[in-house]
Amino acid sequence: MAVAGPSGPALSREEVDRALARLGEEHEAIESSLLALQDHSGRRLLEGAELTGATKERWAETEQAISLLWAHFDAYTDALTTARTLRGRRRWPTQTELNELTQLLRDSGVTVAGATVPEAARGLTGPARLSEQLSLEQLLARMNDWYARTMEVVAAADSVWSALPARIDLLAAEAQRVRSLAHSVGVRPGAHPAGDDLEELLDGLTALRQQVVSDPLSFWSKDAGGRGGRPDTSRYDRSGMALEEIRREVEAVLHVRDDADHRLLRLRDVLSRADRTLTEARSARGEVLAKIAASEVPAVSGASAALHEQLANAAEYRRTGQWHRLSPLLDSLESSADEELLRARDSLTAVTAPLAVRAELRGRLDAYRAKVSRHGMAEDLLLIERYDQARRLLWSAPCDLRAAEHAVLRYQQAVAETVVPRQAGPVDHKGDGR
Repeated sequence: MAVAGPSGPALSREEVDRALARLGEEHEAIESSLLALQDHSGRRLLEGAELTGATKERWAETEQAISLLWAHFDAYTDALTTARTLRGRRRWPTQTELNELTQLLRDSGVTVAGATVPEAARGLTGPARLSEQLSLEQLLARMNDWYARTMEVVAAADSVWSALPARIDLLAAEAQRVRSLAHSVGVRPGAHPAGDDLEELLDGLTALRQQVVSDPLSFWSKDAGGRGGRPDTSRYDRSGMALEEIRREVEAVLHVRDDADHRLLRLRDVLSRADRTLTEARSARGEVLAKIAASEVPAVSGASAALHEQLANAAEYRRTGQWHRLSPLLDSLESSADEELLRARDSLTAVTAPLAVRAELRGRLDAYRAKVSRHGMAEDLLLIERYDQARRLLWSAPCDLRAAEHAVLRYQQAVAETVVPRQAGPVDHKGDGR
C-alpha cells in the first residue's frame, strides 16, 4: 500500500518513470537556455561595459540572478541524478525507495543552502535563511522566473545597442558631411543660424551616443501590456528631423550654385530622350498605317518648343550667375521635362499597340498549332483550313486585325472541339450490363 506523504500518496513506479522523463527534458531545456545565455552578445556586452543609471542597477541585480540560476540548476541536477540513481537500483523499486523518490520528485526533498544566495539577491528569494527545502517543480518555476527576468534585461540592452549606436554614428557622419558642405558655401557658426544649429546637433549626438552605450535600458520602451518592448528612438528621431531641416537650408544654397550644371545636363538629356521617342513614335506610326488596316492610330505631336526655349533661358541664367532666377526655373523645368518624356513614351506605346496585338495573335496561333501537332491532329482538314485562313490574315499587309482576331478565335474553337473529345477517349461499357 502506498505511504502518504506531505502532498499525497507515494508515486507508483510508472508515475516515477514519467516524472523522471519529464524532469529530464526540463533539465536539458534549462541547460541549453543557460548556455545560450552565457553566449548571448547582450550579456557579454553588459559584463564588459562601464554602465550608469538604471542599467547599472538592473545589471547588478541580474548578475545575482544569473548566479542564482546556476546554483539552483546545480541543485536541480544533483537531485535529478540522485533520483535516477535510486530508480536505477532495481527494476521493481521497494516501497521505501518509492517513498524516497516521491520525496525527491514531488515533495520538498531538495535542499538549497542559503549561503548560495548572494546578499544582493536576497529580494529574489525572500529573507535570508540557512537553507530551503524545495521540490523540483518549485526549483523549476523559480529558475524560469529568474531566467525570464534575466533575458528581459539582456535582450532589452542588446536590442538598444543593436538599434541605436550604429544609427547615431550614421547620423553623425551625415551631419559631418552636411557641415563640410555648409562650410564650403559659408554656412558657419556665427555667420548663419543653420551653422549654429548644426554644431549644437553634433554635440547632442555625441552625448546621446555616450548615454546609449552606458545606460541602454533608459532607452527601452515597454509595451503597454508589459510584455516585450522596443528601443525608444524618439531623441534620435528628433535629431534626424533637425538635421533634415539644416540640410534643406544648406542645400538651398548648394542647389543653386553647385548643382546647376548637373541639373542642366540632366534636363538636356531628358528632353533629348523625349524628342527621340517622339521621332520613333512618328516613324512607327507610318509603319503601323502601312501594315495594319482599319486601325485608328493616334497622331504624334512634335517636340515642345516652349521647353527648349526655357532650357535656353536657364543656361543663360547659369552663365550670368542669376541664381535667384535659375532656381525656380530649374524646379519647374525638371517637372515639365519628366512629364514630356512620359508623354512621349505613352505616345509611342499607343502608336505601336496594333503591332503588339498582331504579335500576340501570331504567338497564340502558333501555340495552338503546336498543341494540335502534339495531339496528332496536324492532318485534320478543318483545322488546316482555319489555320491557313488565320495565318493569311495575320501575315498579310496591311493586316485586318479585327478579321485576324476573329479567325484566330475560330481556330481556337475548332482546336478545343477537336482535341478535347480525342483526349477523353472511348467509353468502356463492359461493367454496366450492356
